[in-house]
Amino acid sequence: MYNPPLFREQDRAIISEIIRNTRLATLVSNGQNGVPDISHLPLIYDENDGPYGSLLGHFARANGHWKTIGSKAIAILAGPDAYVSPNWYPTKQEHHKHVPTWNYEVVHATCSVEIFDDAARLRDAVTRLTKRHEDHRADQWTVEQAPEDYLASQFRAIVGVLLKIEQLEGKRKLSQNRAPEDRAGVRQALAQSQDSMDRVVAARMEAVEASKESTQASPRR
Repeated sequence: MYNPPLFREQDRAIISEIIRNTRLATLVSNGQNGVPDISHLPLIYDENDGPYGSLLGHFARANGHWKTIGSKAIAILAGPDAYVSPNWYPTKQEHHKHVPTWNYEVVHATCSVEIFDDAARLRDAVTRLTKRHEDHRADQWTVEQAPEDYLASQFRAIVGVLLKIEQLEGKRKLSQNRAPEDRAGVRQALAQSQDSMDRVVAARMEAVEASKESTQASPRR
């Protein structure tokens, strides 16, 4: 991933937060004839499983990716993103030397791969995934609500994947390369947007700015 030092994120707590908040990951591995294999999967993150954590999910058995995935893959876990207009930079009025760009957060996780089809492990994976996305609902669906014979047929139609993370690379491109007044202009515009994701990006920019100010204010030892 192209990741200039100014955007490079190495704080494990922030990287873990991005991973936890990603609802649908993109899994990429080397395919046949030089063409990458790509699948989009919801994954459960266990940050205590090994030094970098692990990701758990499943493929549809009809998806041939699980057969070709090999021993290594990269999971792309994308955070919030937002378009940035040059009109939001106050310095545009001085020289007009600005073009549009995009602010975003993303994590790439390089992983070793384990494929499994044990029914008990598949049930556990589906149960954990379901719980993650149902927990906040007033009327929650649970795996136990489905008939056992139906569940058995559904588990036969999927293949589990456990991704043990070996390397994490985080990137937060949030206008750190812009002048302070331009960063403020972008934050203000995004915070006032009707798009909820724009407002999330504005909040992330605010957090980066606050962290920078806190670091600069800390007394040197």
